[in-house]
Amino acid sequence: MNPPAGQVVDYLRLSVTDRCNYRCVYCMPPEGVPFKPHEEILSYEDMAFFVNAAVRMGISKVRVTGGEPLVRRGLPDLIGMIHALPEIRDISLTTNGILLPRFGAALKERGLDRVNISLDSLDPQRYRLMTRGGSLQAVLAGVEAALRFDLSPVKLNVVMMPELLAELPSFVAITRERPLHVRFIEWMPVGGCGPRSTSESLSKQQVMAALQQLGVERLGRLEPVASPGGWGPARYYRFHGHEGTIGFIGSVSDHFCGECNRLRLTADGRLKNCLFSSDEIDVRGAIQARDEDAVLSCIEESLECKTFDKNVLPGLTSRGMSQVGG
Repeated sequence: MNPPAGQVVDYLRLSVTDRCNYRCVYCMPPEGVPFKPHEEILSYEDMAFFVNAAVRMGISKVRVTGGEPLVRRGLPDLIGMIHALPEIRDISLTTNGILLPRFGAALKERGLDRVNISLDSLDPQRYRLMTRGGSLQAVLAGVEAALRFDLSPVKLNVVMMPELLAELPSFVAITRERPLHVRFIEWMPVGGCGPRSTSESLSKQQVMAALQQLGVERLGRLEPVASPGGWGPARYYRFHGHEGTIGFIGSVSDHFCGECNRLRLTADGRLKNCLFSSDEIDVRGAIQARDEDAVLSCIEESLECKTFDKNVLPGLTSRGMSQVGG
C-alpha cells in the first residue's frame, strides 16, 4: 500500500553479518544460531552497490547492523564506501560496544556519524547473565570510546525486562552529567527468543510510570524534549538539569507502523520492509550481477508491499533478530 500522506521511506538498515560475539537472552538461544556460510554473505562492494542504487529510490540514511557488525573484518572500509555517496546524509551503527575502543577512531575517520550501544543492565552480574558471558566493564569502555571519538549522539539501547525496574535510578543517573541518551525498548517477539510472551516483559507505559514516580520522589518532572538526533521512533524526555535524555520505543504496545521510514537488507541479500514479517525479497543475484535496474525493481516491489496501517505481529518470524539486523 502507499505510505500515509507526507511519509517517506528514506532509511536503510544494512546488516553486514549474522555473527555476534554475544548470545543475548532475548536475541539468541543458548547454543546460538547457525551462521550463514561466508559465500552466502554479501561483500562490502555488493552492499555499496545496493546503497548506491537505493539512493535513487530516496534512501538518504543508513544504519549498519549485525549480528555484531564490528566482528566483521574491515568494517571501516564499508563506512568509507557509503560515506562517498553524496546523497547519504547520515551513517550510524548499532553495536554492543565492546570493540569500539579498537575501531572507533577508524570508523569516525571514514565517515561514521553516531552509534547506538546495547546496554541492558548496569549491574555486572545481570549484564553477564543477559549477554551470556559479556563484560559490563568492556561495554562501558566502548561508551567512553564513543564519546571520545564524537560518535554522537551516543544512544544506549535497553530492552525492557522485568528486572530493569530496580535499575532505573542507575540509568537515570548516567544521564545527569554526560550527553548519554538512554532508550528503553519494548522486547520484540522476533525469532522465538526471550520471554514466552510480551506479558513477561515490561511495556513502555510501565517504565514511564516508574520513572515519573522516581521523578516525583527525587528528581522533579520528566519533561518531553526533541530527539537528540536521528530519525527513529523514540520519544524523548529529560529530567531537569540533566545533560542526557531518556527515550522510549513502544514497538508493541504503542507501535509506529504509520511512521515507519525504513527498509532492511540482510547480510545474505534479502530485502525486508518490516522487522515483524517473514516476507523477504531475494535481491542478492541482482546485486552480484550488478544489475541496477533489477535491484531497483526489487526495492520498488518491497515498497509497494510495505504495510503502514497496522502492526503485523502475527506470530514469531522465521529468522531471529541477529539474522535480520533488527
